[in-house]
Amino acid sequence: MTQRKRRADWFHRYLANPITVRLPTQVVLETTGRRTGLPRRTPVGGRIISRQFWMVAGDGEAADYVRNIKVHNAVRLRIKGRWRRGTAVLLPDDYAALRLTQLPRFNSAMVRALGTKPLTVRVDLE
Repeated sequence: MTQRKRRADWFHRYLANPITVRLPTQVVLETTGRRTGLPRRTPVGGRIISRQFWMVAGDGEAADYVRNIKVHNAVRLRIKGRWRRGTAVLLPDDYAALRLTQLPRFNSAMVRALGTKPLTVRVDLE
């Protein structure tokens, strides 16, 4: 693991995520822990397009929430303060760099700056 990746992981785990997950305007992804079976909440950025929520995981398959989705693809998203259920689908063949141009600018800039292996994730909302 590179020094840059360790710093970014530390920043997200101990500073950014604990604060942003509490903000009512922040989109939050809730997955089921692959080992514990407990709910895990992660702030994410993305956009709803045609009853689907699209996002890009900056660290791709190394991201804990992506690894959780690989085991349990039933997820929940808190969007505008309301929880919605959905099924997450990993899309390794989607061109993540192009997808980022369709998503919110600030989050896309963060993914470009800190991400190592971007992976598109689609959540089909119920």
